Amino acid sequence: MAAGFLLPTLLLLGALVVYPIGYSVRRSLFDRSDSSFVGLDNYLALVTDDSLRTAVRNNLIWLLVAPAVATVLGLVFAVLTERVRWGTAFKLVVFMPMAISMLAAGIIFRLVYEQDPDRGVANAVWVGVHDTFAESSGFPKARPLPVHPLKGAGGGAYVTKEPVHAGVPVRLPLVGVAPARMPQDARPARTPAASGTDVSGTAWLDFTRGGGGKPNVVDPKELGLKGLRIEAVRDGKVVATATAAADGSFSLPADRADGAVLRLPASNFREQYNGVEWLGPSLVTPAVIGAYVWMWAGFAMVLIGAGLAAVPRELLEAARVDGANEWQVFRRITVPLLAPVLVVVLVTLMINVLKVFDLVFVVAPGSAQDDANVLALQLYRSSFGTDADLGVGSAIAVVLLLLVLPVMVVNIRRIRRESRR
Repeated sequence: MAAGFLLPTLLLLGALVVYPIGYSVRRSLFDRSDSSFVGLDNYLALVTDDSLRTAVRNNLIWLLVAPAVATVLGLVFAVLTERVRWGTAFKLVVFMPMAISMLAAGIIFRLVYEQDPDRGVANAVWVGVHDTFAESSGFPKARPLPVHPLKGAGGGAYVTKEPVHAGVPVRLPLVGVAPARMPQDARPARTPAASGTDVSGTAWLDFTRGGGGKPNVVDPKELGLKGLRIEAVRDGKVVATATAAADGSFSLPADRADGAVLRLPASNFREQYNGVEWLGPSLVTPAVIGAYVWMWAGFAMVLIGAGLAAVPRELLEAARVDGANEWQVFRRITVPLLAPVLVVVLVTLMINVLKVFDLVFVVAPGSAQDDANVLALQLYRSSFGTDADLGVGSAIAVVLLLLVLPVMVVNIRRIRRESRR
């Protein structure tokens, strides 16, 4: 009777699990066309082919980093949410990414990691922090024309071709700034006027939209270069500084600037900081792991939170009464009591990351997909398409199975040990 009840399940397992595994092992020993026996050649390709070697290395990184980080974050969240008033709401927010498919999460993080700070959230935050401590230039790529009274001074700075004097208006025209990139509060440039007490002048964008302007002449539609920094330099030393107003006008004291040359320092023109290339060859794997942790930290938090609810409170209170601080209680009482749950979470995530495919496939762009390659993705690339090699694909599948088996054995032994208790 027992065999009769088990037979349908055994037939299903045989057809859906045992036979595919056996066929994959056999297929991995044959060539691309399944006509010639090649032995272990397909397995040797895993360590000789560059793309396959990269996939193996990245899988090791995933196996060591992603489960550990997600488990630690889940533990921290579970412990902290017990002490905050809105703990349940926080748990809900952290667990919500689990309701999103890997494909949808990949699309989300492909946008998060966009290089353009105006589109990518990660670079928008990074650039914002960077610009807080290192202010970006106002006029990147601005430059003078050969007919302008300015010349290069090395290092990206520009100086006037002749010394300036009080009573002689100074013109500092520049080009190379897109009108759309000009300060929003910039006003039409003011024609420089002579001043007998100061060295005064105007710095402006010598470009008329629609054409018709003249070089070195302030035309009605041309805007002042608000915020441009101007330095008076004599004998290699800065003797006075000024900042252009909204209409481009500026003035320097004659007693210090008269007879000096004016310099526009390179800080006015350095390129705008565009953040980090998250999906470049060097950071694409950590970036994808970050997306994975965002999804699975909530899973770890819920399981660890359930285990934490079963921890006897009298043990924690007894430790506090004996003089233990919160860190000692956490390290010596909470974590050891949660060890079985932590092992379950860690093992589950290790099995999961060995099979990760869709997240890497969606987040990593084509130019960096070889650098983010993992075994499951290489399995797909080797098994499908015009250049498919089912022998290599089957070898990768068998290797993945062999990698999962030790983790499963450890998990089964742990479950049996727990059941005996």
